[in-house]
Amino acid sequence: MKNALITGVTGQDGSYLAEFLLSKGYNVYGMVRRSSTETFERIGHIQNNITIVQGDLTDQSSLDEAIKETQADEVYNLAAQSFVATSWNQPVLTSDVTGTGVTKILEAIRKHKPNVKFYQASSSEMFGKILETPQNEKTIFYPRSPYGVAKVYGHYITKNYRESYNIFACSGILFNHESPRRGYEFVTRKITHAVAKIHHGSTTPLHLGNLTTKRDWGYAADYVQAMWLMLQQKEPDDYVISTGQAHSIKEFVEEAFKVVDITLHWEGTGLEEKGIDSHTGKTVVVVDQKYFRPADVDHLVGDSSKATRILGWKPTLNFKQLVSLMVQSDLELVKNNKLY
Repeated sequence: MKNALITGVTGQDGSYLAEFLLSKGYNVYGMVRRSSTETFERIGHIQNNITIVQGDLTDQSSLDEAIKETQADEVYNLAAQSFVATSWNQPVLTSDVTGTGVTKILEAIRKHKPNVKFYQASSSEMFGKILETPQNEKTIFYPRSPYGVAKVYGHYITKNYRESYNIFACSGILFNHESPRRGYEFVTRKITHAVAKIHHGSTTPLHLGNLTTKRDWGYAADYVQAMWLMLQQKEPDDYVISTGQAHSIKEFVEEAFKVVDITLHWEGTGLEEKGIDSHTGKTVVVVDQKYFRPADVDHLVGDSSKATRILGWKPTLNFKQLVSLMVQSDLELVKNNKLY
């Protein structure tokens, strides 16, 4: 049986990856930060099958101990300060965790288990102000947020350790990937949860920022399988993982409301724009200036043909199926918990 260490195991991707690796017969170790409030909601159903180890990407000694204790064959670094909006308010923390934290875990591997296969969670946010469409493994990076900058550092330090120390280190350049386990602070989950609440009687409109930005949205459970496939290859490499289809936030909103049989029509433009329920005439979506970013990324869409060709990977859910899955999950959650 192989041993796998997942940093960020309590997050969306970490929980799906842990499930997947358990199904493959792995001994799964999940690294979590010690805190006064531990949140294991996403892995509660499999927690008894996972060994939890303490560690922090800002603390070298804890990472050294985690590598030595687990004797992992594969390490998946999914831990990060992963919310783009927060990176503007906490740029130093973001650089410490999301950026140089990657160096620390690579150092722990280099010193204590250099034959490990390592996966780094890179991000489509590294492309930022795009210079070509679609974006592939050779597209130049132009990050537009402290988060994107930190991810670029993590990406290149992974490549550097691969070339300098012959470590089997891969980066998955994952485009946006969502699920019912997505955090409420992310725009997709914010939308689907608000739609569910409005369907169940809430009168509070959904407040959003720029509706015109486009993203390539896939299903998180599909994307973690790509992570595993990268580490099963003979040679380490970097791969874009995406659906190849881009949709605007406005399209996501419209599709989410369609799931509960609400058709929107839009009034106004820019900061004055509102989404109106065509049947009741009620305002259910409001554009709010406070949710606009200092610098935004307008259009991300990935070319994952390399992953399809070499890894044999393809997404299983399309955009409409993903949105429906998330809304249906939140409808059930709101129904059971009455979260208004």
